[in-house]
Amino acid sequence: MSDLRLPLLGVGAWVGGLFAAGLPVWLGLVLAVLGLGAAVASRSWPALACAVAALAVVGVATLRVAPFDTGPVADLVADRAVVSARVSVTSDPRVVAGRFGDVVVVRGTLTAVTGRGATYDLRAPVVLLADETWVDVRLGSAVRVSGRLAPDDGGGPAVLGVLSVRGPPAVEATPDVWWRAAAAVRASIRAAVAPRSEHARELVPSLVVGDDSGLDPALADDFRTTGLTHLLAVSGTNLTLLVGFLLIVGRWCGVRGRWIYLTAALGIVGFVLIARTEPSVVRAAAMGTVALIGMGSNGRARGVRCLGAAVFALLLVDPGLAVTAGFALSVLATGGILFLAPVWRDAMMRWLPRWIAEAVSVPLAAQIACTPVVTAISGQVSLVAVVANLLAAPAVAPATVLGLAGGLVGLVWTPLGQVVAAPAAWSVSWIVVVAQRGAALPTAAVEWGTGPVALVAITVLCVAMVVGAPRLLRSPVTGVGCSVLLVVTVLTRPPTPGWPPDDWVLAMCDVGQGDGLVLNAGPGTGVVVDAGPDPELMDRCLDRLGISAVPLVVLTHFHADHIDGLPGVLADRRVGEVDVTSMVDPPEGAAAVSRELAAPPVVAAYGMTRVVGEVTLQTLWPLPDAPTSGIGDGSAANDASVVLLAQVRGVRILLTGDVEPPGQLALRRTLPDLHVDVLKVPHHGSRQQDLDFLIGLRARLALVSVGADNDYGHPDPGLVAALTATGAVVRRTDLDGDLLVLQTDDGIAVRGRG
Repeated sequence: MSDLRLPLLGVGAWVGGLFAAGLPVWLGLVLAVLGLGAAVASRSWPALACAVAALAVVGVATLRVAPFDTGPVADLVADRAVVSARVSVTSDPRVVAGRFGDVVVVRGTLTAVTGRGATYDLRAPVVLLADETWVDVRLGSAVRVSGRLAPDDGGGPAVLGVLSVRGPPAVEATPDVWWRAAAAVRASIRAAVAPRSEHARELVPSLVVGDDSGLDPALADDFRTTGLTHLLAVSGTNLTLLVGFLLIVGRWCGVRGRWIYLTAALGIVGFVLIARTEPSVVRAAAMGTVALIGMGSNGRARGVRCLGAAVFALLLVDPGLAVTAGFALSVLATGGILFLAPVWRDAMMRWLPRWIAEAVSVPLAAQIACTPVVTAISGQVSLVAVVANLLAAPAVAPATVLGLAGGLVGLVWTPLGQVVAAPAAWSVSWIVVVAQRGAALPTAAVEWGTGPVALVAITVLCVAMVVGAPRLLRSPVTGVGCSVLLVVTVLTRPPTPGWPPDDWVLAMCDVGQGDGLVLNAGPGTGVVVDAGPDPELMDRCLDRLGISAVPLVVLTHFHADHIDGLPGVLADRRVGEVDVTSMVDPPEGAAAVSRELAAPPVVAAYGMTRVVGEVTLQTLWPLPDAPTSGIGDGSAANDASVVLLAQVRGVRILLTGDVEPPGQLALRRTLPDLHVDVLKVPHHGSRQQDLDFLIGLRARLALVSVGADNDYGHPDPGLVAALTATGAVVRRTDLDGDLLVLQTDDGIAVRGRG
């Protein structure tokens, strides 16, 4: 019982964090107090520990949120006031794709704010949205900014608000010496692997300190499919390897007694500084410390106690961690290794050597423990994760340790640092091979879904595996039999019964908030119009359709939600010409497309009609004299979308990209008699439409490609009602999944996969 006291403290803290995040403040406090009263009445020390921990975390969360809800600064946030402010930068700038181009996101601490003639001193976390002039701002700097301060609707960690800043930062104070030293180490790590292959240059910094800037999205998808994503972010494994190596060196140098603990503490602090003091790094450091303790004498008992204490401490510092996926994955993986792995190892030791049993049980336990959360995030269940982690494991330690060593040596002399880091690059190359080959297997992962029923089912299945695993693993017959069954499953692509039916003419892939469409040009052949925002989602949709040849790709415009999935189209397929719009806006989107292609893309010619297999395509927009460049922020790109009239087996389809009302009006005037069977609703069903144009098309079927719970309010209810009132059937990917338009004896039909 004594071993479970601290774990129960952690459980109580986690429950308190969930109360604080998911319930109104008053209700969370009431439930925590009622729980404490029930625990006192029961006279149960474990129940009392849980209740006290829950109340403590709820109390801390209440105190953290209170300043954000009341007072003059909260009024400025609620009114979206324009303010000037002093901010201490607490994260590296991160470039993310915005609606009209890239946005630089920076986290900081607001120390002073001036608005409506008054200045207020405070300390509150804030998110800054800025332009490219902020790319080089340094963590630890104090900057003066001005902009609009608005509420944060992103659902992330608790912050006072979002500050959309204007212009470049005015630096008032440079980073302290420890931040400058950490930045020098990170830069030296990159310099140490600069002469190596592209993947080595990207992955060694990611593996050592979580620096994933510039990581290839397609490679990241392969890591996700094979269950190796934890290697791309700061995790407890990083700290365990680096601090463990530091302790070994310390012992070689004669460090003993209490000094060894001081050495470990310094190593942990140094790791956190280099990897950044963000919540995910602090959480990883805590879990890595638990793993280090678990490797010592009486490791399992001490590790279990430390896990409970770490969860309690982390949630007291930041109650918002309770609802983050990274925190849940770290705790579940560590708990699985501490609670499940020893039992499964002992079961397999009846017929396997200890080292093999241990090597299999650790990743298996971590994977089973994390599977429900991973499935909720990705909608997939990886079947190759355990084997992939087993194969990658021997390369992780040298890549991590030697990558850091190369960076440290490189501070003195860069060429020597490059020599030291060379084995790290070689090790990373092996990990890349494992990820790419594993992801290429026919059934590397199974589509599962993220709905309540799907998640309950996978959770029940994992619990059943936890209960039944010792019995299955104890016998070589059942253990080997399960392994053989898994291998056969992975190497065989399961059929999707009835998908697609032979009479399909158009597929609208469920790619989230974006467009990805396929016209049926014949057996195994499709014309792709836009590729969505995610290569993996587009690749999977084409796989389900059985598309192996794409003679023509049309990218209607260069926004990320239409082009970022292009690598998924190109993956393992024969791809012919790629057509694009004449408007090179945003420029970085056009450049990204060119980088993916072996030959330059072709501008879609206005008025041109072509036949590709069973598909006839005519380009209706943009006009020949349309502008070819915008102002650079992507705002002009939508109305320059390539608009196509397609005909497949007699079914007329209008594909509109994100064309805006001015373009729709011009089309209505130049093509007043245009009628179609199927309309791809422009711009994901936004409110800005020329209804006379859309209604005048007399489409019987209107398809909307849109992401579930998107922040734009797409599709607009008024637009949906207007289209429905014409007699059109409106179907949407956020509700129906992949959509197929079928050619039938009576005309057309639609079928959803979701």
